[in-house]
Amino acid sequence: MLYQLFHALTPRLTLFNVFNYITFRTALATLTALVLAFSLGPWMIRRLRALSVGQFIRPEGPSAHAGKAGTPTMGGVLILVAILVPTLLWVDLRNPLVPVLMFSTAGFGLIGCADDLLKLRYAHHHGLGARSKLLLQVLIGSAVGLWLMRYAAQGIFNTHLTVPFFKQIEPELGWFYLPFVVLVLVCSANAVNLTDGLDGLAMGAVLIAALPFTVIAYLAGNAIAAEYLLIPNIKGVGEATIFGGALIGASLGFLWFNFYPAEVFMGDTGSMSLGAAIGTLAILAKQELLLVIVGGLFVIETASVILQVGSFKLRGKRIFRMSPLHHHFELVGWSEPKIVIRFWILAIIFALMGLATLKLR
Repeated sequence: MLYQLFHALTPRLTLFNVFNYITFRTALATLTALVLAFSLGPWMIRRLRALSVGQFIRPEGPSAHAGKAGTPTMGGVLILVAILVPTLLWVDLRNPLVPVLMFSTAGFGLIGCADDLLKLRYAHHHGLGARSKLLLQVLIGSAVGLWLMRYAAQGIFNTHLTVPFFKQIEPELGWFYLPFVVLVLVCSANAVNLTDGLDGLAMGAVLIAALPFTVIAYLAGNAIAAEYLLIPNIKGVGEATIFGGALIGASLGFLWFNFYPAEVFMGDTGSMSLGAAIGTLAILAKQELLLVIVGGLFVIETASVILQVGSFKLRGKRIFRMSPLHHHFELVGWSEPKIVIRFWILAIIFALMGLATLKLR
């Protein structure tokens, strides 16, 4: 919105030409998101407490978490506001790809919100049933996939798959692109959701993963940089950099209130929307498989749950003391801040590895 205003004023005053630069508007989006999160955070925490919107703790969870019961949850609403508002303010609204990002993030956020509200209504840690949640996720993911396939038919986008390390391998997925997009979004959203178990853990990991994908979106939208790095050049995806900036700013702002001891939890509203945001950024930049490397921490957390459940069903034995993996280390005796910081270090390593693949092709 503001971009359109300043862009219209550019012919009259050349000073406003700076708003045509994606990097400048990305910085503004980051700062706007940060200011929104800082300014609205304390008010929202007070409102959530007044409305008794408190977290319910699983009885089978670590005993140390019992003291967290009643901590305000659904802070994901703040995250969504801090992402979507700056994006609307600073992005070029004529860009066809940014609405896909916003729809995916908001859509998965609404699924998480419904889950959180049901938990509050029935005063239990169970919300939406697993099947209902998965069905809604598949519907939103299918809408995103069909949207992008329509753009592919118009020549705005493509349904090729980029394989890290191999510059000449770009298979055309055709109609298989639809289930592929659904798979990426569902896995990404649920992986972040599973990681959200300690104060600041998921939020910090999302922030770390958002940084490389914001950079990649910018590079993919720049023809010269894309050609130099031998990555797909997607016309218009550079505007997604502004969304990435807003995501980074919102993550930093929310982390201020979410780090140990947390004043507010993001709830499924936050974890679902953040997972979808990262997944959609990867899809638009044509780096879906790179998500496995950059989001390596989320992959490990998810794998720990799959292995734990599989082992118990097949052998009647558990591999970890508790899953996801961060709970195992809690029961081993690590303090919560130690686990969070060490997992963040792992997330940084994975993010750097992901960026390194851009050159190793």
